[in-house]
Amino acid sequence: MSRTFLGLIAVSLAATFVSCADSIAPNSSTILASAFASLPLGFQFVPSTFAGGSAADSDGWAPPDNHSFGRMGPGGHDDGGGPGGGSMMCGGLGGAFHGDGLGLGFGHGFDRGLFGGIFAGTSLPGTCALDAPSGRVICDPVTHDGLSIARSAAYTDGSGTVQTAFDSLTTNSINIRVSVSGTKVRRDNNTSVVQHTSDRTVAGLAPGSTQRTVNGTSSGTENITGSNTTGSFTAVRTIGDTMAGVVIPVQSGGMAFPTAGTVIRSAQVVLTYAGQSPTTSTRREVITYNGSTTATITITRDGVTRTCTLAPRGRPMCQ
Repeated sequence: MSRTFLGLIAVSLAATFVSCADSIAPNSSTILASAFASLPLGFQFVPSTFAGGSAADSDGWAPPDNHSFGRMGPGGHDDGGGPGGGSMMCGGLGGAFHGDGLGLGFGHGFDRGLFGGIFAGTSLPGTCALDAPSGRVICDPVTHDGLSIARSAAYTDGSGTVQTAFDSLTTNSINIRVSVSGTKVRRDNNTSVVQHTSDRTVAGLAPGSTQRTVNGTSSGTENITGSNTTGSFTAVRTIGDTMAGVVIPVQSGGMAFPTAGTVIRSAQVVLTYAGQSPTTSTRREVITYNGSTTATITITRDGVTRTCTLAPRGRPMCQ
């Protein structure tokens, strides 16, 4: 067999391998899918519609190693949805938005239960005092796992008059504001710098009310620096939600599905390795409650949109 013929075979094989490598190379949705499976570090301390619950919520997220096919690598852990697939990002919806009713899991940290904890009138954590000019009860920041958490609350009665403290007989509305900030060197030796905020109002708390109405927003940013076998990297994860006129009935037995309102949730991750161009992935979920037994969800992942339905305490069923 001539050297020329062997050379042609080698060139052909090399071209074939390159072609195969190109065809199976993971896109941004695959590479960064795991970023949507957990909350940014520390975001579990601000009230939001994100259920969270992943170990990465407290341990931190790491970008996938391009040379690895492990838990965070291509073909490994996904958010379960793909481009609008069968699950919702960051642990899914918090309980009260998902049909668990008013007394079960909602929010995170100090605020477990949408209408328990602070919303039932118990004391804000830490040292708190009324700030007369603003009419808010403001608490000194507390430190948790190296992050600073600041909280404040404002109370109004049924006529909208500001109250200096919660009154179980007359308080109808509570506004809670929470911020989280700080820097943490994580177990994997990567560093996260976080800045999160939440501003939520729950109305309809007065005795005899037949429904609660929730309005508010949350937003957060986690800047991650670190390295793996692929190289040094920076990653920026942003997340947020908006709740507009979400109505949750007061029902005996606990469970209740929202009957009106809209929740918009979005997240983005931008990953940059030294000497390489950034890789970006985004996800957006819009949940609309219409008074029926299911909610409508539109899920958009990197420009691909699907329409789904969500039953109480169920998983999205997508077209």
